[in-house]
Amino acid sequence: MSIERIESVVYGVDDLDECARFFVDFGLELVEQSDTEVVLTTQVAQRLVLKRIDDPSLPPSVEEVSGIREVVWGVGTQEALDALVADLRTDREVTVDENGVAHTHDETGFGLALAVTSPEHVDYDPRRYNSRGHVERWNQPHGPIADIRPIRMCHVALNIPKAGKDEAIDFYLDRLNFRAVDIVKPMGVFMQIEGDDDQHNFLLCHRPDRAGTNHVSFEVSGFDDVIEGGNHMIQKGWREARRLGRHTVGSNVFRFVHCPAGGRVEYAADMDRVDDSYPTRVHEETPPHHIWVLETNRDSAVPNTSEGTALP
Repeated sequence: MSIERIESVVYGVDDLDECARFFVDFGLELVEQSDTEVVLTTQVAQRLVLKRIDDPSLPPSVEEVSGIREVVWGVGTQEALDALVADLRTDREVTVDENGVAHTHDETGFGLALAVTSPEHVDYDPRRYNSRGHVERWNQPHGPIADIRPIRMCHVALNIPKAGKDEAIDFYLDRLNFRAVDIVKPMGVFMQIEGDDDQHNFLLCHRPDRAGTNHVSFEVSGFDDVIEGGNHMIQKGWREARRLGRHTVGSNVFRFVHCPAGGRVEYAADMDRVDDSYPTRVHEETPPHHIWVLETNRDSAVPNTSEGTALP
C-alpha cells in the first residue's frame, strides 16, 4: 500500500487568531498555538496547520490571499515513500526535513509533501437511527450533540487553471497512483487514493480557471452532526456557504461554511465507499451539485436559487 490518507493540510493565513478560533469552533482540537503557528487535530490525529501568510517556511503561494499552501499525504511505509521520492526527483526538487517528511510541489505549484503515517484508529460511536424493521437505538432517546468532533479530513479540493489541467491531473494519477473515479469534463476530476475506500479523497477543479483553495471536507459521525455542526458555526457568527444537502458525486450529506483561512470547509457524512471494482465514470456534462438541498417557504423565506446546480 502506498498513500493511505491525508496526513495534514497547511494554510498560510492573514489572521492567525481568527483562523484558530474558526477551527476550534468547527470542532478540531487545539494542540499548539504560538505567535507564528497554530496546530489542530482531528480525532485520528491528522494535523491542520496554520502559519502566517508571509512565513518563509511555507511553500510559495499560488494565490495572493489566505489559502492552502501544502497538502501532506500519509504513506504506508518508508520503502513506499522512498520509491515515490526517487520518482519525483527525476523531474523536480524534493527536500527531506529533519522529521523525514519529503517536500516538493505539484504541476500547479501547490506544495505537496509525503510522510510515513501511523494512523490512530478511534472507536467512536456512530449515530444510531431507527426505521420500521431496522432498529439501531433501543430505549435511548436521541438528544442534542454537545460537541461536534470531526473524525478525519476525508478530502481536499483545489482549484487549478484550465491551461495545463491535463498535466496537473496526470501528475497525481501517474506519479502518486491516485485513481480517477469521476471525470467531469467541464469541471474537474475526483480521485481516490490507494489506501482509502471513500469515493473520493481529492478533487482538482478547473472550472474557476485559476489556482486556489476550494475546500477541505471533514467526516463527522452522522446526519445530525452535519446539521448541528452547521448550526453551531452560525451561532458562533460564521457564515454558511451552502444550504444543507446531499451531493450527487459521492452522495455525502454536506454543509459548507466560509473559512477565513481560505475557501470553505465542509461537514460531511455518509460518503459512498467504493473498491477497485467501481468503474471510472466519465461525465460529458457537469452533474447537478446535489441530489437535494434544504428548501423552505416558511416566514416568506426566499428560495436559495443563487447557488445554481453545478458542481462542486
